Amino acid sequence: MDKVFLTLDDALTGLASGNLTPSALAESCLRQIERLNPKLNAFITVQPPEVESQYSDGPLFGIPLAIKDLYETAGIRTTAGSKFFKDYVPSQDAFVIEKLKQAGAIILGKTNTHEIALGVTNNNPHYGACLNPWDTTRTPGGSSGGSAVAVATGMALGAMGTDTGGSIRIPASLCGIVGLKPTYGRVSLRGVFPLSWNLDHAGPLARTVKDAAIILQVIAKYDPQDPACMNMLPGDYLGHMLDGVKGRKIAFVVGEYVKDCDPEVFQALQEARRVFKELGATIHEVDMQFLREAALANGLMTTADGAAYHRERLAEHPDWFGADVRQRLELGAAYTSSEYSLARRKQAEIQRRCAVLFESYNLLLLPTTPIPAPTFEGRDAVEEAKRLTRFTAPFNLTGLPAISLPCGFTKQGLPIGMQLVTKHWAEARILMAAHAYEQATEWHKRVPEL
Repeated sequence: MDKVFLTLDDALTGLASGNLTPSALAESCLRQIERLNPKLNAFITVQPPEVESQYSDGPLFGIPLAIKDLYETAGIRTTAGSKFFKDYVPSQDAFVIEKLKQAGAIILGKTNTHEIALGVTNNNPHYGACLNPWDTTRTPGGSSGGSAVAVATGMALGAMGTDTGGSIRIPASLCGIVGLKPTYGRVSLRGVFPLSWNLDHAGPLARTVKDAAIILQVIAKYDPQDPACMNMLPGDYLGHMLDGVKGRKIAFVVGEYVKDCDPEVFQALQEARRVFKELGATIHEVDMQFLREAALANGLMTTADGAAYHRERLAEHPDWFGADVRQRLELGAAYTSSEYSLARRKQAEIQRRCAVLFESYNLLLLPTTPIPAPTFEGRDAVEEAKRLTRFTAPFNLTGLPAISLPCGFTKQGLPIGMQLVTKHWAEARILMAAHAYEQATEWHKRVPEL
């Protein structure tokens, strides 16, 4: 296979053996960017990389990565997909970028995002829409759409995204790759433009589950300067990768809330359920209607927190925001303190309900999105946000770790993603289960033809 579609893990093996060089890998990705970015608009800023890292023995040495344009990068423009920051060049790296560089990663540039990360279509009015590589009339999902497209098309071997209501997992699902949202507080957010201080998560997008685990091992470090970052024992995300799911109890989410999804998505999840059963897991149907309340509370808090962070910009230059983002910020600013307080109380209640649930089950299995990638044409971005975050937003509210990985394709050739969720701080568990499923199927091997 062409080296632009190598897995990150395979690339590391090639680099270690001397069959690959960092410069050759970077040049291969840059050629792919030059060929495809004019069409797909995955990158806002492309950065000619420094391939000679001072950390030549790092765990990501020589690996070309793409970075969502919310992470501050020293000397590289960081726009947050916004007109307000179109010329902003930070003097320091975000904590996660520091760790990636120390591990020897090569930064290729900054990827397109829905404006200020407040949306899931990635139809950015300031830097142009990012397009789905499986069908360019459709959204790649967002807000980390550029990162997902970069990985899906071999423009990078991995990428960083952020997730407040599904912004890593949704584009991973719609673009046919892996997206991991770790536990809230696992990965530092210092140096990342906030949308919601209470709901934001940082995490990787990658071609495979193992690739995501390799990146997580590098970035999941304690940061005493981030008030949300927790000083937990570092996880061993690779050591238990091959343990499998035999004897594990999986809650398969049923009920009206999940039943209301595209028939092909529903069928793909039924097939995934069968695979897990064949792998030795026991499957139990669980009605989780309360996820509806969780999604609503997450949506309220996201817009209210976003309005708080952008309050001065919203007051001084409301016309500098795109129409859909301005609408959601104004809605967030209009919520009362009582409404916000009730949403926070709902957050605590649902966190406890999920904690009790995971006393009986090891994992939850449900769709990532209720539909495959929708078209741009004739779609309202605000309504699409409610629709596409239906199954992802509840796990931002709870802060639980969740992963999306491919589990099928529609008859039109569009990817379908499934989501696995587990208890706080148990990323190794969902990575192990996701890897077991991935090895038993072929979906992750498909690439878009462009």
